[in-house]
Amino acid sequence: MSSKTERTLRGTAWRLFLTCWLIYALHFATNTVREIYPALSLGDHLSLDVSEYEGLHPDIFTVAGRGAYINNNPGASLLGAIPYAVTRPFIARAVETIQQARLRSGAPAPEYDNIYPLAREFYREAYARGLDVKFALGAGVMQALLMAPLSAFGAVTMFHILYGLTRRQRTALLLALLYAFATPVFYRTAQLNQNVLIANFALFTWALLWRPWDDPATPRRPRYLLAGLLCGWTLVLDYSGAVAVAALSLYAWAKQRALPAALRHQTDLVRYGAGVLASVSVLLICQWIAFGHPLLAAQHYMPPTQYSVIGYNGMTWPQPDLLWQTAFGLSFGLFTSAPLLLLALYVPGWWDTRMRLLPRRETLLALGFTLALFLFAAANQFGRLQFNSGVRYVVPAVPFLFLLAAGPLLRLPRVIGWAVAALGTYWSWCLAMYRDVEQGLGVLESLIHITTEGVRLPWLVTLERLGFIGDARLYSVLLLGLAAVGLALLWGVRLRPRPSLTQAQTGQNS
Repeated sequence: MSSKTERTLRGTAWRLFLTCWLIYALHFATNTVREIYPALSLGDHLSLDVSEYEGLHPDIFTVAGRGAYINNNPGASLLGAIPYAVTRPFIARAVETIQQARLRSGAPAPEYDNIYPLAREFYREAYARGLDVKFALGAGVMQALLMAPLSAFGAVTMFHILYGLTRRQRTALLLALLYAFATPVFYRTAQLNQNVLIANFALFTWALLWRPWDDPATPRRPRYLLAGLLCGWTLVLDYSGAVAVAALSLYAWAKQRALPAALRHQTDLVRYGAGVLASVSVLLICQWIAFGHPLLAAQHYMPPTQYSVIGYNGMTWPQPDLLWQTAFGLSFGLFTSAPLLLLALYVPGWWDTRMRLLPRRETLLALGFTLALFLFAAANQFGRLQFNSGVRYVVPAVPFLFLLAAGPLLRLPRVIGWAVAALGTYWSWCLAMYRDVEQGLGVLESLIHITTEGVRLPWLVTLERLGFIGDARLYSVLLLGLAAVGLALLWGVRLRPRPSLTQAQTGQNS
């Protein structure tokens, strides 16, 4: 690869990263999810104990003599605590200033105009405890400084993978933008979420092991230790990460055996395994500190719930109805949330080399990982709770499915391909803005409301419902317009390669 091509690719990758970061951050959703509480506690007290937030979330439970914890793995909270800890002095000052202003004004608490009673009750309680501003700012920095840049880097990783497969920069860029904004990565990046984090970490692991951007004539040795660390962290994020660990570890073994002898080393898989174990040890230490036993998860200690009494803590044999809902349900089906991914189900695209974009080994990984994840999600009866939160459990399969879908998409007639891409992006954008899948026609409600009522950024809708601003649609249009101008300037500036020494001398002599 020439130095000019490398500079062009680097410039495109940076623009893609900044574009995705900006758009993701603008679509921040204000939901105070359970993972936020340990992140705040870690930033404030270096503790996973969330006793000060008891009663604010149904997934917080108390362990006698040990404190209160959330009923999930701590990986997302550990990551979220980093941007919160960095910005904590500014957040604390803002909270103190606003609280003093409220005391001086003596104004009553704002009424949260929301159709859900539990949402109104949560805001009243958070306001009464003086936590509403802290929650909002804490969730905001975790999204803007963790979720948005990580998913943006995921889009850049996808861009490099696609360039390695197609050797066409424009094609790779357009497909990477589709991955970023026409899939549930867009929807889930709006808040701290372990599922899209698993998707990102699994993608990073795969890319490090695969390295499709390398020149086939001069392949390079994969970075096994770093790949192992990232792969192991998927399990720290959630126990569904076990599927990613199993699939990617099998791939690491197969990939290592296929490398030229000069690039293979007997310690390769040892390094990879050490990385996985190093990350998993973080989970074991956290469980030991919280519950007194490294091998027993939070689900073992949580009080019985509607689904935890089924099978082993909610895990049974895969249920056909839940499998169907996970794939095609109107509330949280993956393919109803992202119709573009239906192209991944085109079977000839799995084996026809004229249609298939991925090599055979990578195709088998994508298919195997996706199938295993769907079966895992169909066995986890807590997946039935996605009716009020949207597609979640199978989001880690999105990067793999997207690469399966990319081949058939590129083979479509140009007009049809552009129409499919535009519809998929608009569909996903509406879902990222509207977000409520519990009412009416589920994900279709987003299309109906956004198309008929206009664009609305989620965090501005919350401010409108609290009475802090007027029509959220007006402010949304203004912000999106400013963002469009900024992005036009970003992409309109071309990187000029530095003149060579010969060129510089010629210019001076003339």
